[in-house]
Amino acid sequence: MIELRDVSKSFTLHNQGGAVIPVMRGAALRVAPGECVALTGASGAGKSTLMRLIYGNYCAASGSIRVGATDVARAAPREIIRLRRETLGYVSQFLRVVPRVATRDVVAEPCRAVGVPRATAVARAEALLQRLNVPRPLWELSPTTFSGGEQQRVNIARGFAQDLPALLLDEPTASLDVANRAVVLELIAEAKARGAAIVGIFHDAAARDAVADREVDVSAFAPGRAV
Repeated sequence: MIELRDVSKSFTLHNQGGAVIPVMRGAALRVAPGECVALTGASGAGKSTLMRLIYGNYCAASGSIRVGATDVARAAPREIIRLRRETLGYVSQFLRVVPRVATRDVVAEPCRAVGVPRATAVARAEALLQRLNVPRPLWELSPTTFSGGEQQRVNIARGFAQDLPALLLDEPTASLDVANRAVVLELIAEAKARGAAIVGIFHDAAARDAVADREVDVSAFAPGRAV
């Protein structure tokens, strides 16, 4: 479902004379339906860079990044938008939403974007918000003023609103208490059971051990290191 072959990435520092910084070379990864692969490695090794390459936030210098039938490394912007809408979800560490939009509508929006009737999308959103212990009085408010933990739970609810075939999870249990952490792990397990291919970053070793089928150390893809 997700497959990377010989992926390289470098950054050009235009404000420093155009210096080119290579950050990744020869990255390879394959994630099958129903599998969760955890990216590991020291801070700065390239875990988040690899996730952003898969999501299409960064352009690869070389190689292929296939998510389903789409090669993200070569896809046009409209194809990336369609991929994110219909195939590939991303739960980041930070919630970015339009101000003044009610929380239930923030969570329901991914379903509405693919034509799910409003009543069905809202019911799905409310069920996830309840499951993640977001207080009902907050559902009508914008999440932009919520605490970090509340925003994280809204972000997770939004990410799991659709039953997408591929998911990227960036520290999904960060900022959560024990009870809500358990709920998130249950959601991940359920996504795996229905066949979702998942790539995740989990600094919480216990959470990683609970859901990951295997680990990939991205340090192996550092430039100058044999792969």
